[in-house]
Amino acid sequence: MRTYGRDSTGKWQVITETNYVQLATLVQVLRLQQGESPFFGNYGLPAVQSVQHQVAPQAALSRTQAQFSKYFASLTITRLTGYTNPTYDVKAVFLNGTVIQSTLAT
Repeated sequence: MRTYGRDSTGKWQVITETNYVQLATLVQVLRLQQGESPFFGNYGLPAVQSVQHQVAPQAALSRTQAQFSKYFASLTITRLTGYTNPTYDVKAVFLNGTVIQSTLAT
């Protein structure tokens, strides 16, 4: 299994380690608009609809967390308030015990 992600310089990198493939895919899904992917229509958050209706996409966020939780020992995604753009705190504990916590601005 593999996916691609950008490093800090903006270059594309191949990600092949299973845990990090799932984490990179999760980050990409959190940055997607709902229905934007031609292959996975149920991935992404309804950001445009949320802005139009002034309602945070909590249901979609919960669904995304549930979709990816099976790949981690623990996965917590929390929407942070006080930011202009939707921003999330992601804490993932891999099955081998590695903990990754990061703030993700979309």
